[in-house]
Amino acid sequence: MDFSAHETAVIDAGCQIGEGTKIWHFSHIMSNCKIGKDCNIGQNVVISPEVILGNKVKVQNNVSIYTGVICEDEVFLGPSMVFTNITNPRSAIIRKDQYEKTLVKKGASIGANATIVCGNNIGEFSFIGAGSVVTKEVKPYALIVGNPGKQIGWMSEYGHRLNFNKEGVAVCPESQEEYFLEKNKVTKKKK
Repeated sequence: MDFSAHETAVIDAGCQIGEGTKIWHFSHIMSNCKIGKDCNIGQNVVISPEVILGNKVKVQNNVSIYTGVICEDEVFLGPSMVFTNITNPRSAIIRKDQYEKTLVKKGASIGANATIVCGNNIGEFSFIGAGSVVTKEVKPYALIVGNPGKQIGWMSEYGHRLNFNKEGVAVCPESQEEYFLEKNKVTKKKK
């Protein structure tokens, strides 16, 4: 085993778990999941069958990741956030053949207690504020807050809010990297 799991964690058959990944207390990794290298799966996490997590994904305590979710590398899932996978669930009606996909792109952060309604992709390096409810696609670098979630700005790859000048240029205060805003789309200056 190249990963570590607490003795109370349950890992079903057919899972692929990458080197250096840590799985903590009372978490359940269900069948046929693919979890990358150096991930951290917090306490009381449920990862449903066939979920895919990239490398260096951090899943905080009490998170539910349902079938149909794919998280690319370096995604952060805050405490008690949740994904859905059926648009119109009913207890008495089985809709396992109607699971919708949700793709969380590289470097995105989803805050504590946020809800991601299925079928809405989360753009790379976007930032979903705590308690937000995402009901539509999220652009790369977008800052989303509220219920329903609304975009109120842009974030850098380092997690700082970007303030664009009249020319559409912003500098991340931590990394000093430049970002450009044009036609409601953010790009980062290439090195």
